[in-house]
Amino acid sequence: MSRSEPPQTPSQAISLRRYLLLGILLPVGLLVIINTISLYSQTLGAVNTAYDRTLLASAKSIGEELDVSGYDDQSELRVTVPYAALEAFEADNQSRLFYRVSSLKGDLVSGFAQLPFWRGSIPAKPPYAALVDFYDDEFDGDAVRVAVLLQPVASPGGRAIAVIQVAETLELRKTLARKILVDTLWRQAMLLAVIALVVVVVVQRATRPVRRLSAELQTRPEGDLTALSAPDAPRELLPLVDATNAVMGRLNHLLDNQNRFVRDAAHQLRTPLAVLKVQVQSALRGDMDAREALVDIRQTVDRATLLANQMLALAKVEQLRQQADLPLIDLAQVLRSVALDLSPLIAEKDLDFEIETAPAPIRSHEWMLGELARNLLHNAIKHTPAGATLSVRIVCDANYAALTISDGGPGISAELAARLYQPFSAGNVRHGSGLGLAICREITLALNGSISLENRLHRGHVTGLDATVRLPLVHNDS
Repeated sequence: MSRSEPPQTPSQAISLRRYLLLGILLPVGLLVIINTISLYSQTLGAVNTAYDRTLLASAKSIGEELDVSGYDDQSELRVTVPYAALEAFEADNQSRLFYRVSSLKGDLVSGFAQLPFWRGSIPAKPPYAALVDFYDDEFDGDAVRVAVLLQPVASPGGRAIAVIQVAETLELRKTLARKILVDTLWRQAMLLAVIALVVVVVVQRATRPVRRLSAELQTRPEGDLTALSAPDAPRELLPLVDATNAVMGRLNHLLDNQNRFVRDAAHQLRTPLAVLKVQVQSALRGDMDAREALVDIRQTVDRATLLANQMLALAKVEQLRQQADLPLIDLAQVLRSVALDLSPLIAEKDLDFEIETAPAPIRSHEWMLGELARNLLHNAIKHTPAGATLSVRIVCDANYAALTISDGGPGISAELAARLYQPFSAGNVRHGSGLGLAICREITLALNGSISLENRLHRGHVTGLDATVRLPLVHNDS
């Protein structure tokens, strides 16, 4: 047998604010990280493209200073590159420029001999309209970015191709990349902070009706089950408010029934118990014959027992009313079973009993249908004269099953009919508790049906009473 988990305490339950913060900030934070990495990579590529253009401009400015004598393999390159020619391309004092001018064979013409000669190849689709290549390398222990330009050189006395390499250290690029990264992170952090603040404020405002309802419930006096009023509650909270009001309504109904049961039991049982006490005392004193006293005591006990049983039955109707899933019961079978149980009473009065039934599936508890049929049939037997006719029939239409019990009694007066369904309103106070028809009425209401009592007339005279109960049918295809 599994053990149910203990309910969470308020400190263990996840707050709505924390739930929303985690649910929103986690995916947004992941998106921010991905966006930051992507933005940083794209910005760094744009920075490299801009600074590579500067390296290419430096290489071209050096190419303008080249001169050649001789042709092809016999050519001799000459260049004079003043530092001022490169100084114009230095953005600030953070980065340094180095250059090397070589022949195609790698022979140094001018520049820094320690700068490694280019051994690569020109891309099939260069990024600029020139024979240029860019690559990363190291020079003098520093990481550098190198631009290589194959520069054709022609003069009246010769023709050749020069390899111009311009290298730049990466301090400025790294500084700019760090600045871009820090600025991006700050903006994304501010975005997350704004989102978190908005979530906190929105949740605080959205849960204000909940806190107000909670405070209202905590300050209510004990036993106050009136409906909650939440005119300013959000639309999403209204189903919870309606469900709470429905539960409180059911609790209020059960509490009223319980109070009524206790009140009625205390009032109605007091009389037979007092009568019983007097009868016992009279018998003890010898005021009446012992056998006669026992007969009176038995009648009083029988009446008190009937009253207690019917009051418990009335309370049980209220209990079964709360059940949502009721089984499917055939009213005809229940009615025939009840008629069989009461057959000794029918035979004792020698009644002309007729029963006619048809299958009538009803969504109900079997006890409720049995108690309904038993009370109606018992009343009919009690009020029908000996040797008269008593008929019971069930007629079904498209939606309802009609149970009609027709007795041959004196009927009921209009004044009695008006209060006959009220508890403790018996037609004969000496032989009834006044709860039978009240129980029948509560059962029919619990089953969404109706009950009626009508005098049967023949030539202006009452020939009996028809008790008719209409209950909704359940079709096989539903």
